[in-house]
Amino acid sequence: MNAASTFSPVMKELMVEDYRIAEINNVLTPALAIYPTIVDANIRATLRLLNGEANRWRPHVKTAKLQYVMRQLVAQGVMNFKCSTALELKTVCETGAQDVLLAYPVVGANARRVREVAAAFASTRVSVLVETPAQIAAWKGSKIGLFIDVNTGMNRTGIEPHRFAEIVELAQMILASGLEFRGLHYYDGHLAGVLDMPERERLAHQGYEQLMELVAACEQAQVAIGEIITAGTPAFPCSLSFTPFADAAFIHRISPGTVVYGDCTSLVQLSEEYGYRPAAVVISTVVSHPTAHRFTCDAGHKTVSADAGIPNCFALGHPELLPQHPSEEHLPMEISASADSSSTLPVIGDTLYLVPKHICPTVNNFDHALIIEDGRIISVERVTARGREHPVLESANIKS
Repeated sequence: MNAASTFSPVMKELMVEDYRIAEINNVLTPALAIYPTIVDANIRATLRLLNGEANRWRPHVKTAKLQYVMRQLVAQGVMNFKCSTALELKTVCETGAQDVLLAYPVVGANARRVREVAAAFASTRVSVLVETPAQIAAWKGSKIGLFIDVNTGMNRTGIEPHRFAEIVELAQMILASGLEFRGLHYYDGHLAGVLDMPERERLAHQGYEQLMELVAACEQAQVAIGEIITAGTPAFPCSLSFTPFADAAFIHRISPGTVVYGDCTSLVQLSEEYGYRPAAVVISTVVSHPTAHRFTCDAGHKTVSADAGIPNCFALGHPELLPQHPSEEHLPMEISASADSSSTLPVIGDTLYLVPKHICPTVNNFDHALIIEDGRIISVERVTARGREHPVLESANIKS
């Protein structure tokens, strides 16, 4: 087995020449490189699947992370977003986004910080998630809208979808408190591991049918559903093929974010016909030859996230290379046993262009990104929304 057989056939077709950087000798590695022309093509590919309806896309910016890239989305008419942190919320609001959902159960000081950010961007419609009556109190007196978080089967947050009466009652409590009930958040990320698309679609549609029963229960109780949000990257084709969403009285939006950059995992999950290509790679340098059959590059798990398993990346132009288990700063690689006998290890000092298996946490590892067009570095941009804000609210008046 070689690395290419572990990933999508698309990986074997990618040309490393399309990613090479002319000024590579001046680049400190490991480095993150983003290709805005490919980003634009990936955005257009998503909009084609939506029949040009940009209003149906609410991408999660935990992937994009750069305000530079968020502005590319806005420039193509995408104005609705999801995020997970107050810093991501602030960053995407600064782009002029019209509507942002913080899709994470914030409480305590985190909730107060979200209220501060929302107040600072009054022209942006900001919403959050709730799943219990106690969470409603944190938002009273604000203009922040509330979505009810539905537990699709991931079992990490939300209310199970069959608990109709509980969800209806919570929606009624939101309305009674004077706040805006926006709708339902239904992230079916648990389908990521179902590689067979017909089976993934069957399971997704099974869940959506129950979701529509929940909508009917809300309507019967005279609780209007304004919007339903489904689907990250693996399930969004399944959402688009579920016809009741297209014909519904509510607004239906999908929320894939990974598609903006793409990665090895999403290329397996999505059809080659969609035309997605990796728009972000990690530049790494070979630094050691510890044994005759192994070399090491400077792309450990502090660089390329290993959360999606090993191998954690694919070396463009080198399907014969098998990434091994990384340590913090080191990524060992070996030549696969099935490789051509003429295959040789890269030499110390060689550059590798790595496509991560999971791009979202990989981007979060970097403070800066190289912006590459036509093989040249056209700018260096901050990874604006990485990490966290200062851990104490300014209103607390605690000296740093």
